[in-house]
Amino acid sequence: MENIKGKIEVAANVAIIVVAVLLCVVLLKSYVIPAPAARQSVGGPAGTRGIIKSGDAVAVSGVDWEKNGKTLLLVLSTTCHFCTQSGPFYQRLVKEHGDAKLVGLVPQSASEGQSYLKGLGVEVDDVRQASLGDLGVSGTPTLILVDGKGVAADIWVGALSPNRENEVVSRLSTERASR
Repeated sequence: MENIKGKIEVAANVAIIVVAVLLCVVLLKSYVIPAPAARQSVGGPAGTRGIIKSGDAVAVSGVDWEKNGKTLLLVLSTTCHFCTQSGPFYQRLVKEHGDAKLVGLVPQSASEGQSYLKGLGVEVDDVRQASLGDLGVSGTPTLILVDGKGVAADIWVGALSPNRENEVVSRLSTERASR
């Protein structure tokens, strides 16, 4: 009996040591070893992506920035309830976008994105499938105003307040007037 009790005690001590070592490794990785900094380029090769900011180049396959002039990217997801709630604002953008091209980008298939936008009553110039990570976008909805050189001029993230919605419309009007 004493022998079994000793073996159980040794096994418990070994288990405690293993758990303590694992906990130390997790704590070191989380709090002591710094995480790699976010990269500046957006839409580049894997491992070079970061969060998009104004002034960053935007890479979307098949979009000719120079031909489009100003382009407003509507980065949406068919599963995003904030995107769906913002449908009336996107309808307003369709009416008041001026000379800017409207391009819908979704992580789902382009056809699924087209059906989703059609269901919202939002008709854009083009719908494309795009990875949010490749775009440098951390969530939807995100609006990105891109100039004719493919550079992000302005970025709006999340469901927008009425003041921010007016800011987007005003920015599109300003862009039209400055041409």
